Amino acid sequence: MSRKTYDVLIVGSGASGGIAAKVLTECGLDTLLLEAGPSISRSDYLTHSFPYDFPFRGRGSPSKIRKDGARAARENTPVKGWYAELSENPYITPPNNPFDWQYRSRILGGRTLHWGRQSLRFADYDFKPASIDGQGIDWPFGYEELEPYYDKVEDYIGVQGFYENLPQIPDGKFQPAFAYNCYEHLMSKAAIKMGRRLTALRIAQLSRPHRGRPACHCCGSCGSGCDIDAFFTTPAVTLPDAMATGNLTLQTDAVVRHVMVNDEARATGVGYFNRLTKSYKEAFAKVVVLAGSTLESTRIMLNSTSRHFSTGLANSSGVLGHYLMDHTEPGTVWATLPELTGGAILNEDGKSNGSYIPRWHNLANEKPHPDFLRGYGIMVKGGAQIYPGHANKIEGFGAGYKRRVKDFHPAIIRVYPRGEALPNHDSFVEIDKNVVDAWGIPVLRINYARTDNDFKMAKQAMEDVFELVDHAGAEILHVNDKLAEPGNVAHEMGTARMGQNPRTSVLNGYNQAHDIDNLLVVDGAGFPSSSCQNPTLTFMAVAWRASEHLVERLKRGEL
Repeated sequence: MSRKTYDVLIVGSGASGGIAAKVLTECGLDTLLLEAGPSISRSDYLTHSFPYDFPFRGRGSPSKIRKDGARAARENTPVKGWYAELSENPYITPPNNPFDWQYRSRILGGRTLHWGRQSLRFADYDFKPASIDGQGIDWPFGYEELEPYYDKVEDYIGVQGFYENLPQIPDGKFQPAFAYNCYEHLMSKAAIKMGRRLTALRIAQLSRPHRGRPACHCCGSCGSGCDIDAFFTTPAVTLPDAMATGNLTLQTDAVVRHVMVNDEARATGVGYFNRLTKSYKEAFAKVVVLAGSTLESTRIMLNSTSRHFSTGLANSSGVLGHYLMDHTEPGTVWATLPELTGGAILNEDGKSNGSYIPRWHNLANEKPHPDFLRGYGIMVKGGAQIYPGHANKIEGFGAGYKRRVKDFHPAIIRVYPRGEALPNHDSFVEIDKNVVDAWGIPVLRINYARTDNDFKMAKQAMEDVFELVDHAGAEILHVNDKLAEPGNVAHEMGTARMGQNPRTSVLNGYNQAHDIDNLLVVDGAGFPSSSCQNPTLTFMAVAWRASEHLVERLKRGEL
């Protein structure tokens, strides 16, 4: 029996994979999408449930948390299956050098089911960092080349925000932003006292109905899934559109092990295991597109060894696996605003986007900071979510304690910086052949190296946070001033970076492997640098651009 060969095979159904599926199928390409996990429906969400509705308040058992730490707590989230089980999906880190590979999702839609939805564009200077400060390499394209794709993504998925004309966070195609609530007005005044500008975070959450999806009703329960599809997920947006073309074949429970290559060292498809039966299968295509997430895509490539590529697929440069980056989070301050303590809770307090002070250090054409390169922004969160997450930051018990928790609910602010991590060759992943997952696939050993720049930036960032809180007249409840463990922010980037030089990069400017032009990697693995902005909007814009270019090449018969 003759085997089926698709035009394109996509691995991964998250933000990047969903965009690729939409673009490629709407251009008429016969496309197979493989997802490692199961599907989920909106009826599985527990949007308006409370922690006390679940065993251990929706966290892991005490014994499991003692064994596996915070990772175990995330595995036992209210919506079962949102996060990969550590027992089935292990990874290795060196002693005394942890990396928290948290929020791994093996489920249809990936992390879009529970992402923070913050959708900030990278700035012009973010695409040419090496030209500014000499660290790393520049991107093989600039902001002006990606701008039309930012427009397309924002217009398609629905992003709300204010127009601010700030070069650090370029304006886009926005829905009207939710109006500031009380804490945002107060924190905006505090930022002005610092000489800074606070704005609402741009967020992929609808303020107006859009393409058949309703607006957010500010229930304050985004962390348990949006059962009305007011925030962007691929199962709600990109995948239905791709399926409607009739050109998408969707296969869930398909755990990809490796990419197959032929005698000419061209990609021919992938080998994968059925998640449930663990039977091995193969799927074939003219083009393979990896979008499984930064580290999973890189793991697949490193496991794809052959006589052509002994150290990993498309790795003639030797940099595959290197330059892993995750944003830094220097700490968090929890505080209360006295003006709001004991006040009424309004419906708009349930909106989830929060506010943001964009980076102001080391901007283009400005005097560089004497201690560190690049910069950070400051997140300011407040309002009142569906339940009081601040309760464990308040001392006491009994009726008085409960009263303070209630009084502080509309007054709580959480302030924390997010900083850019420099690309570092010594931050890398490799295959540990001595450890395998539940399907017998060798796992990653993650070696993350902090730099002096991280610590120096963190020191300044926390000083700025305390200054902001002081200007607001806020009363501090709790301080965590420890630089978060690498991986904790869950913005993994790098490890198969794009670049113009095949000797120092894995991919070209259209996300094609230098060594194999019918292999694309369209997730965060291709990022040469990390900016300090949340990366998912840029993941999607890059994937859209790469997918359109792939269509053009296929039409010209070049692949």
